Amino acid sequence: MQRYNPKEIEPKWQEAWTTDQLYKAVDFDARQKYIMLTEFPYPSGAGLHLGHIREYTYGDILARFKRMHNLNVLYPMGYDAFGLPTENYAIKNKISPQQATDENIANFRRELESLGYGFDWTRSFRTSDPEYYKWTQWLFLQFFKEGLAYQDEIAINWCPYCRTGLSNEEVINGRHERCDTLVEKKTLKQWLLKITAYADRLIDGLKDVDYPSRIADQQINWIGRSDGVDVTFKIENSDKTITAFTTAHDTIYGVTFMVLAPEHTLVKEITTPEHKAHVNSYIKVAQSKTEIERQDEGKEKTGVFTGAYAINPINNEKIPIWIADYVLASYGTGAVMGVPGEDARDYEFAQKYELPIIYTTEQQEFVNYQTELKHNRKKYKLANSEEFNGLDFKVGRQKILEKIIELKAGQSKVQYKLHDWIFSRQHYWGEPIPIIHCQDHGAVAVPEDQLPVKLPDVEQYEPTATGESPLAAITEWVNTTCPICGKPAQRETDTMPNWAGSSWYYLRYYDAHNDSVFADRKKLDYWGAVDMYLGGMEHTTLHLLYSRFWHQFFYDQGLVPTPEPYAARRGQGIILAADNTKMSKSKGNVVNPSDIIDSGYGADALRLAISFLAPYDQTTPWSPESVAGTHRLLQRVWTLVQEFQTQTAEPKDSSPQLNRIMHRTIKKVSSDLDRMNFNTAIAALMECVNELYHVKAKDNYAAKEWSWSLKTLLQLLAPFAPHIAEELWHQLGQTESIHISLWPAYEEQYIVENTVTIIIQVNGKLRGEISIASGADQAAVEKAAWDNKKVAGYLEGQTIRKTIYVPNKLVNFVV
Repeated sequence: MQRYNPKEIEPKWQEAWTTDQLYKAVDFDARQKYIMLTEFPYPSGAGLHLGHIREYTYGDILARFKRMHNLNVLYPMGYDAFGLPTENYAIKNKISPQQATDENIANFRRELESLGYGFDWTRSFRTSDPEYYKWTQWLFLQFFKEGLAYQDEIAINWCPYCRTGLSNEEVINGRHERCDTLVEKKTLKQWLLKITAYADRLIDGLKDVDYPSRIADQQINWIGRSDGVDVTFKIENSDKTITAFTTAHDTIYGVTFMVLAPEHTLVKEITTPEHKAHVNSYIKVAQSKTEIERQDEGKEKTGVFTGAYAINPINNEKIPIWIADYVLASYGTGAVMGVPGEDARDYEFAQKYELPIIYTTEQQEFVNYQTELKHNRKKYKLANSEEFNGLDFKVGRQKILEKIIELKAGQSKVQYKLHDWIFSRQHYWGEPIPIIHCQDHGAVAVPEDQLPVKLPDVEQYEPTATGESPLAAITEWVNTTCPICGKPAQRETDTMPNWAGSSWYYLRYYDAHNDSVFADRKKLDYWGAVDMYLGGMEHTTLHLLYSRFWHQFFYDQGLVPTPEPYAARRGQGIILAADNTKMSKSKGNVVNPSDIIDSGYGADALRLAISFLAPYDQTTPWSPESVAGTHRLLQRVWTLVQEFQTQTAEPKDSSPQLNRIMHRTIKKVSSDLDRMNFNTAIAALMECVNELYHVKAKDNYAAKEWSWSLKTLLQLLAPFAPHIAEELWHQLGQTESIHISLWPAYEEQYIVENTVTIIIQVNGKLRGEISIASGADQAAVEKAAWDNKKVAGYLEGQTIRKTIYVPNKLVNFVV
């Protein structure tokens, strides 16, 4: 009997699939289209890790499942090659980014093919290809033409290790999300994209897509829309005013102090001479902290009095103006109303500095936000609010707003936590920003017929300490002429972030080699929105938010047919080391997928093992033993088929049991794959194999359904373990690929059990079991129980006082 050898069969079928272009998607096909998209990798390492394998295996399973439903499936793959990940790898290994990209992509491609993924490689590209980034530059210029790409001198997040500016989304807990370095603030002239212009659209668009709440909520919270009021406070003995944004204008009678951010432009103007030394000292300390540190809820609140006072416009009360580092100049107006009776942070501040506390609702004491009795003003009537005392919250809130507006002391406003996207990077390895700076005409777009602006080859590409890109030193590249007047001008030397190329890459898969447009409109119309997008949860407020913004802008420009890029999005969990720690090379606990494949277990066993670990969206530790277990499963499937092929008896009788096993498994696996329950689908396949072995032990392949059962088993296994399924499918006499065969359908009539097992109890104790027709009446069950010799032994000679019968489950004789 032929032995199962993955090292033989897997390369064989990988080569056959490539030769036949089995997974090539067809433009304008008559079949319904289905786009299965996974996030393309950074070529920033020498090989794939288990996180890649988990994501791409899930995507491949779904793509194969849909393909077997006769859909025109596009499952593409490319490489996110520009940006910090690849550049940092190149610096670490002392090679050029170009060389690092070439070498790593070659290795990635080899490993991806070794896992049998059904990608349409004819559409592959890398974001660092000039043929690709020509269109990234062109798309940027569309933002520029509409005024959504602009320059401004701002304080940015600066990574001292990577020596580049970062967007707010790239800073996690005060650290660079890539290298974990504590970020600093640095003032530089930067390019920004006006993502805030799409803040409401980015929230509203989530109503029309299929995103789990944890993804949608994360985007909504990051955008941070707040409906409130800008309230203006006059400064005593000054013509200056302070505007504070509040979502709780109903608490204005409880304002007992004002707080400004240390960076607020008014601080130096209003601080009195006797307080300047303390204020200047405080500002210096505050500027050394990150925004995350300053807003830490657990940190003790600190501040300093400016010596100045503001006038509460609602009651003309004089209130002191403080500065405190928990207020940020980058959020809102950089000023807040201090309402200690209604806000936990203000309460803590007032307690520390002995400032008055006024409650503006009928509660008698402040309810600490950190207790289970979380404060909720809406439950109380207004108090200490002059003519509004005793009003219900909703009514009083509206009337106070009307008074604020009547006094010309404020107006309604919508505010967002979201800031415009800092788009400049002071690095070499990125798309050159296609702008020319002219002394007379300012920032001018590079003419479209001059795109792409190619990245020049350089010897020194490492980031500088000056805040300038290494491109600034390439004078022959920098110096050019203005497209408008022809006078000497300079190219923009900042490059785009690595998020630029990934903000639209899915669209290029529709028309990967078009040199006339970024994608043909007819192909865009045919493929439409991505049907399923699988990716990392860490990209929810980075790539996912950015690409939705770009796509919505494209839609407004008439460039794409749908308002949202992704019809559905899912996020897979992280794979940890076996000891539940993060995998890292320094710890020596990184699992190399190639080592598992080369060990003899093979790609199919690895694919099954990684899919069986846990539900797809859960973080889970790697289990080294799991591959051995799934390899044994595949060996058992192999043996079933080999033994069937060597059996000589002519099968005659039909087997209801075989039919029941297979139809039940079809239903379960189909349902699980529809819901992305990969691990339970594999469990159902394991159970099916066990049951088939039990049937085989009884009838030795005597039933005529065996051939159908084994073919069906292979079809159900095919998305998970494509190589062995293809090999055994052909061994059973099939000529076309299993991966374009039609997914089997189940029939409910075969799943319904014709017989049931009834438990027999005497005085509540188990005394036996009987098999009987499903739905049998009580009399038939009692007779069958008496006919059972074991049960009859407990009943003979006894007086039966009561009989309890539960249909199809049990009968209990009380004697």
